Amino acid sequence: MRLDCPTCGTRDRREFTYQGDALALDRPSRDAGDAAWDDYLHNRENPAGQTRDLWYHDACGTWAVVTRDTVTHAVHGSVAATDATR
Repeated sequence: MRLDCPTCGTRDRREFTYQGDALALDRPSRDAGDAAWDDYLHNRENPAGQTRDLWYHDACGTWAVVTRDTVTHAVHGSVAATDATR
């Protein structure tokens, strides 16, 4: 699989480290309460189809949100995590 680094361009997947669902960008506030934090830390969807994942490009240090399909393995694009809309 090849992923698009927003800084370096298209690279082999082996240059990246998978960090999970891009939901990690939607962290609850510090005072959100135990239930909100429990949900954030432990409950994840596992959809078949299009997902938004957080990947770290080891070569340049860029965090990227990659849109891809878990069924076809097609990569539909990426954006720097700092520019990602939630």
